[in-house]
Amino acid sequence: MPPSILSLDTAYELAELFDSLSDPTRLQIISLLPEDDEVGVSELVAKLNLSKSAVSHQLRGLRDKRIIRTRKQGRNVFVCLDDRHVAELFQRGLEHIQH
Repeated sequence: MPPSILSLDTAYELAELFDSLSDPTRLQIISLLPEDDEVGVSELVAKLNLSKSAVSHQLRGLRDKRIIRTRKQGRNVFVCLDDRHVAELFQRGLEHIQH
């Protein structure tokens, strides 16, 4: 039996998800996030060699699509992947381009 077609609403949601992952800086951010831990925004800024506002802008886009979560502790902000699906999707993408 052939697979059924996606509903148009689901197709739009999926397209928005993939669109949010189409930015090289966002992919670099995801590559710096371990699967089961969080990283401080200041550490991301240092590793990416970008301004804090540029990193914050990219993080906002990832957070809006539930790709990452953020947590504030005093003046510090910490970032982690929203769930294991994000890490799996990222890893599958890497495997695909290296194939």
